[in-house]
Amino acid sequence: MEHRVVVMVVVVSLLLFFFFKVSASDSLLSPKGVNYEVAALMAVKNKMRDEFHVLDGWDINSVDPCTWNMVGCSVEGFVISLEMASMGLSGTISPNIGSLSHLKTMLLHNNQLSGTIPAELGLLSELQTLDLSGNQFVGDIPSSLGFLPHLTYLRLNKNNLSGQIPGPVANLTSLSFLDLSFNNLSGPTPKILAKGYSYTGNNFLCTSSLEQICIGASKPISSSLYILWYLLNFQQDYEFDIGHLKRFSFRELQVATGNFSAKNILGQGGYGVVYKGCLPNRTIVAVKRLKDPNYNGEIQFQTEVEMIGLALHRNLLRLYGFCMTPGERLLVYPYMPNGSVADRLRDTCQVKPSLDWNRRMCIARGTARGLLYLHEQCNPKIIHRDVKAANILLDGSFEAVVGDFGLAKLLDRRDSHVTTAVRGTVGHIAPEYLSTGQSSEKTDVFGFGILLLELITGQKALDAGNGQVQKGMILDWVRTLHEEKRLEVLVDRDLKGCFDASNLEKAVELALQCTQSNPNIRPKMSEVLKVLEELVGQFGMEESQVGNNLGEARDCSFSRNYSDVHEESSFVIEAMELSGPR
Repeated sequence: MEHRVVVMVVVVSLLLFFFFKVSASDSLLSPKGVNYEVAALMAVKNKMRDEFHVLDGWDINSVDPCTWNMVGCSVEGFVISLEMASMGLSGTISPNIGSLSHLKTMLLHNNQLSGTIPAELGLLSELQTLDLSGNQFVGDIPSSLGFLPHLTYLRLNKNNLSGQIPGPVANLTSLSFLDLSFNNLSGPTPKILAKGYSYTGNNFLCTSSLEQICIGASKPISSSLYILWYLLNFQQDYEFDIGHLKRFSFRELQVATGNFSAKNILGQGGYGVVYKGCLPNRTIVAVKRLKDPNYNGEIQFQTEVEMIGLALHRNLLRLYGFCMTPGERLLVYPYMPNGSVADRLRDTCQVKPSLDWNRRMCIARGTARGLLYLHEQCNPKIIHRDVKAANILLDGSFEAVVGDFGLAKLLDRRDSHVTTAVRGTVGHIAPEYLSTGQSSEKTDVFGFGILLLELITGQKALDAGNGQVQKGMILDWVRTLHEEKRLEVLVDRDLKGCFDASNLEKAVELALQCTQSNPNIRPKMSEVLKVLEELVGQFGMEESQVGNNLGEARDCSFSRNYSDVHEESSFVIEAMELSGPR
């Protein structure tokens, strides 16, 4: 009897399981027994031209599309993502896409799709990410996109879209990033409420929000007139063409770097390893492979990278593109042929010529310009948090380029600090940041002061000593020599005494002002830059008067201390990095 009861219970359980399984499947079936999502996806496939046969696995007879290439599903079996970027697809997008009611992510960028963007995308109430950039779409931007309640990331840039920016899209407060750049949009520009946005490259777009002002302004401004206007209204340090960030595949960067070969390593630090790479078009790049790929979600990471990409200045390292795959986050930058300031100051083999005094002051000035832009001209402002010689790169003309700023915490203008675990390099970290985790622009000013001392001395910021020579923080050493009025001992022996004494004194005093323990009395970067502009200008005039052969024509009165300086200022260990999040 008990055996029969057990058998009956098992049979009933199986019947119930089968009933509910079929019921769940039936909810997706049309009257003809075809899965609604399969039908929608097949309609999408039929409207596209698939030269590389990436859609061959999509089958109308399939009950479950979750195994199809580029299709992602939820645990309940609903289609929630289409990741079809850079697949060589052409044709159009079927309006049937609106039937995928659970879709959250749709990535179709960098294809050759054309036609209009279907208004039916506005039916995808769960949609969070939509990227149609880098295609050939024409027509208006559908206003229906402005009624998607969860949309946080929208990219329609690099198409041929026309018409005005729809008010509902401009009014989307949920957007972390909106990119409408490089289209043919026209008319007045509405106030955009997205946290980050770009509409540059639309020559017919009127910058006023009032339509009556824009009447008659439908003709694009010529490039020469635009640049003239730009120079009259903005600093000359900006770049005119902000371009477009490329999303690389992991395979592309793997090939470019020789499978991340050790022989292509340019450097490594707290964030990861940097490799030299060569793209198919023979562009030489630097690829940073981040150590902690899971510190941010995919959408948050891409949004932050896009916002960083909008920070453009000749003294900031420009971001070319990025890569996101499961377990990997990579950033692609232009290759800097002269390496970092740290490399040039500590090239013990003297393979490359050492930096002379004027060039060091020019590097300090360029760095100050870049930091000033991050602090006062960037929206939202950016605090670097790890200003040091290793993070200041040198382009082909030895112009200073501030690197790694993109990995710092982005701050809203309303915030003066953020409290997190400390990250940075011991010896460069401001005392208030080290003790409390609170940082501000003055944190970077402190780091800049240490950088200036590195340029003057050629030494690292932290020294353990080698038994007999000076040990401890470079700042303590400099303060002592400043009080003793023995600044000549500080100067890098590679300069061979070729510097101006009064110039040295002003540079050291500036560095000490920047590194005061109280952040409130440190100067702003604008004040720092003003002093450096005077130093570089003054030294440049003197140099032109005495000729180019500094070793013979200038006062090298300190060259007699060449050997002594070497002994007193020999620093021997690498600075230690802290690994907390920024």
